[in-house]
Amino acid sequence: MKVLLDECITKRLKHQLSGFNVYTVNEMGWSGVKNGKLMMLCVDNRFDVLLTIDKNIMYRQNLEKYPITVVVLDSVTSKLEEPASFIPYFMEQVPNFEKN
Repeated sequence: MKVLLDECITKRLKHQLSGFNVYTVNEMGWSGVKNGKLMMLCVDNRFDVLLTIDKNIMYRQNLEKYPITVVVLDSVTSKLEEPASFIPYFMEQVPNFEKN
């Protein structure tokens, strides 16, 4: 599974996701790209999951039109400890993600 970490999430979370092909927005050269364009880049580059803490993404984008799973962690901060606390639940839910 190919996962993209949005730039609002610390890149250190990447190490919490062993077993996945994880990339950061910065590694992809997409820093500063707005959500609509980012979604298209995710699709074009065959990402399966966009992992973010941006709770507004679902209001700014029609996520149903993109064949990618967007996971919004209910984290107040981007400090590693808080988003990392959601990773066990994320791992449990992975089998429920739609195959695109």
